[in-house]
Parts: sequence; C-alpha cells; structure tokens
Amino acid sequence: MFSVLTEPNYPKAAIGLEREAVTALSLQKEGRGRFGVKQAATIELPANLLTPSFVERNIASSEELRVLLEDAVQSAGMMSQKNWSVSLPSNTARTAILTLDNAAGKGETEEILDWKAEQSFGAPSGELRITRQKISNDREGKSRYFASAVKLSVIDEYETIFESLGWKAGLILPRAVSETKWLMGNGAQTDSLLLSSQNDGFTAFLLRGDEPAVIRTVTCRKDERDDEIYRLLMFYNDRFANSNSGGILETLLVIGKDLLPAKIKEISTEALGRTLRILRAEDVGLNVPVGSLSFDDLAAPAGLASYGWS
Repeated sequence: MFSVLTEPNYPKAAIGLEREAVTALSLQKEGRGRFGVKQAATIELPANLLTPSFVERNIASSEELRVLLEDAVQSAGMMSQKNWSVSLPSNTARTAILTLDNAAGKGETEEILDWKAEQSFGAPSGELRITRQKISNDREGKSRYFASAVKLSVIDEYETIFESLGWKAGLILPRAVSETKWLMGNGAQTDSLLLSSQNDGFTAFLLRGDEPAVIRTVTCRKDERDDEIYRLLMFYNDRFANSNSGGILETLLVIGKDLLPAKIKEISTEALGRTLRILRAEDVGLNVPVGSLSFDDLAAPAGLASYGWS
C-alpha cells in the first residue's frame, strides 16, 4: 500500500502537529526495519491556538504557531533543516475507501471517483486536495482506492506558515495515516488494528496485511470511548474475522495519552474472547530514548520520516 509514500528523496525529518503540541524530529537507521530518534523535541501549544477541523479555520494565530514551530525545531537542533514531511491532526483530514465497478473507462473512472469522494468527504472535489492510492479489489472484484482529503482553505493555513519559514513540505498526511506505517512492512498477512486518539473521539484503521480493510472515525465523549471501542471490535468479529483466509486480528497499536493500553486489552479480551497483543514502540521498530519524549507524540512524524529511508 501507499506506494506514493515510498518513492525516493523524502526527507528523514518530519513535523508532527496536534492540538496540544508540535513535534520536530529526525531519524537514524538502526538495522533492518528499525529506527532510532536522532534529534527530537516536543513543544506544548497554548489552549485554542490550534483547533483541528475539516471545515473550520484551524489556526487562531499564524504568527504564534510559527514561533512555536521554530522553538521546536531549534530545541531539536534542526534549524538547518528545510525539507520536511508533515503530519496534520486527524480531525483536519478525512479518509475513506472508495469502491467502484470496473466497467467504467479511464475518464469516467476519474469522474466517478471524484463523485464518490464528494459523497464520502462532504465537500465538492474542487475544494479539496485529494490523494488516492489503488489498493486490492474487494471480494466481488470491484476496484478500491484508499483516499484522503483536506480542504484547500485549511491546508493553505499550514502551508502559508511553512513557506514563511522557508520550508518545503513535500509529504503532508493526517496523523492516523502516518501512524499506520508502524503496522506495515512486516510481511504478516494477519489483521492489525490502529486506534488513534483525537480530541473528539478516535480513528480506527484495520489493516489486512499492508492494506486498509476498514476505516472508522468515531466521534464520542471520553466517557463513551470504551463502549465505542467494544462495539468496533464486535463489528470486526461479526463482519471481518475469518481464520480460513488469514483474517484474524492479532495485534493492536494504541496511540494517544488518553487511550490506556491495559484497558484496551481488557476490552478486546471481552469482545473477542481472546487476548490481543498490544504493540509498543520497540515492537514496531522505533527506539524512543528514555526521558521526556513520548511515542504518542513521535509516532506520526516518525512514521513519515521513516519513508525517507525507503
């Protein structure tokens, strides 16, 4: 999946933006499929400076965010870095799997995909920056595309700041998509699940091998998350679990300070009747130095930076 991400010359450095903090980092290779954090810093953001939204303005003060981005880069010792990959807050973007019949011609296919994107993302295609990647067909042989969209007016807020800093931001993706990197490339054909927290709920990516099978963004209160995760796992068990085809969920990657791995493990055991393995940073190939740095902050930008080694 995501061959668009694995072409050469992507930087080995990335910025991660979230409502609460901004992270700057670079990676170093530590072996096959393994990376270490070479330089990194996380700077907390003041309340209401960044309000992630797909449709509304995200940044209350461009100048203030610009200063804090510079602080993060300076604290990481990366002031000379000008080429970046960037992970945006998940709420800023929308993702979906688009399915269409194979009978359409090439030109018609583009029109149908634009129409399906508009229906999925709730905005005219002309107002969106859409990235699409062909993935394997569904069980009925219909073509499928993994798609991600950000409104042009929203992405312009961020890119204007990057340009003012003299930065070239080549690869810009939402946080949860960036984090899926840590579940890909291990050669396993079993299922894995990413649960990525966001301020108004969570995003779930079910991967079958290296491709998305289900994408769900759940909007809920914090006190409703446990029930929603239980429902999601029951949905998986009813609709997608199939040991004959290798479709059995074995591992969970949980990212977000307000998602507690021990509690998620308990919920998964209750929902599925078996204990899933909760992955840690070292399990997925990222060596996080002991100290103030957190995998919750590093996972998305580090996932993007790792593509620079492809």
